[in-house]
Amino acid sequence: MPEFLTLLLLDPRLRSARIKTALLLYAGIIVAGSIPGARAEVGQFAPGVVLHGLAYAGLTLLWFFGSTGSAAARAAKAVLAVALMGAGDELVQSFLPYRSGDIRDWMIDVSAALASATLLALLAPAPRSARQR
Repeated sequence: MPEFLTLLLLDPRLRSARIKTALLLYAGIIVAGSIPGARAEVGQFAPGVVLHGLAYAGLTLLWFFGSTGSAAARAAKAVLAVALMGAGDELVQSFLPYRSGDIRDWMIDVSAALASATLLALLAPAPRSARQR
């Protein structure tokens, strides 16, 4: 793995920064999704399934590498966090007159999280401790 990616994804000193980045990106998803007409414009380039899948798979990656524990524990934490984020996104949309919350979108979010977390748990190297650097 290139040194830059190793630093970004595996360095234990950046663990909390990964979680904060995931939360910041999630806030961006909420804000961008709340702008009237923004979803329709983005939909011209990619369908909702692709947008939800990529966005929430990315959040899963950040949460997985920001978590501690075994690979299975980190995967479970990432899926739970992303499931809650997706539910929050759909809840916010249900209050907007020009949007609607959709359980199918949430299911895409959770499916993307499950697939991503499973692959990461199987393929990602174990996190380095501060002493192994």
